[in-house]
Amino acid sequence: MGLLDGKVALVSGAAQGIGAAIAKAFIDEGAEVLLTDVQVDKGALTARDLGNKAAFQKLDVTDEDDWVAAIAAVKGHFGGLDILVNNAGIGEGGRLEETTLTDWHRTTGINLDGVFLGLKHGGPAIRERSDKWPGGGSIINISSVAGIVGLAMAHAYCATKGAVRLLTKSAALEYAQHGDKIRVNSIHPGFTETAIIEPILAQLAENGLAKNDAEAKALMGMMHPIGRLGKVEEIAAGAVFLASDEASFMTGSELVLDGGLTSR
Repeated sequence: MGLLDGKVALVSGAAQGIGAAIAKAFIDEGAEVLLTDVQVDKGALTARDLGNKAAFQKLDVTDEDDWVAAIAAVKGHFGGLDILVNNAGIGEGGRLEETTLTDWHRTTGINLDGVFLGLKHGGPAIRERSDKWPGGGSIINISSVAGIVGLAMAHAYCATKGAVRLLTKSAALEYAQHGDKIRVNSIHPGFTETAIIEPILAQLAENGLAKNDAEAKALMGMMHPIGRLGKVEEIAAGAVFLASDEASFMTGSELVLDGGLTSR
């Protein structure tokens, strides 16, 4: 038996990277998953590759109408919702004084407004079935080590990921105080081998700290006491735990998967 047998999940930003890895891990543990993303072609292909327990729906996490449609889609495909993973995010960086307000709003819109809208529309759907499971329903917000410690040249990213950390705690308390069987936790990955680190690799090269991507990745790996970057499968394993009844006593908490980066 899988840890998620019979459960239904919706994962945002699931066309690639951590989101795709989480969707695969959930399916491997017995769940059915609606993958969502703005990258329609890539998302649909990823869902197709995962088989008949996966489906795809276009979702711009900053668009409330898209969220309404996504919740309707997961109910239509699989009959309900038990797990929501707010994973969609961007990691644009640069000098604070050179950042436009449009740049700032783009990051806050995707990384923070998207999580708010996911909670607003996903929560009621999860509540409908939460009594079905010993551990209730589960909402997992993907934050970052940048939600715990500051990173230079990443002001908007740090601001949004720190906000997601406390939004998670607030939502967890609200559900608990109202007697809802919905747990809300955040995951804080260290630097992981995904497309989101590409701007950082470019900055290392531009600043003369690395000659190429391989050298830049090695340099980033050295930031972690464990000596390497994270793997998407490692982050997905943490999401499986939080989504499962094994984490039934865990809400409002951070699961830090960072190779020791925040321990320094």
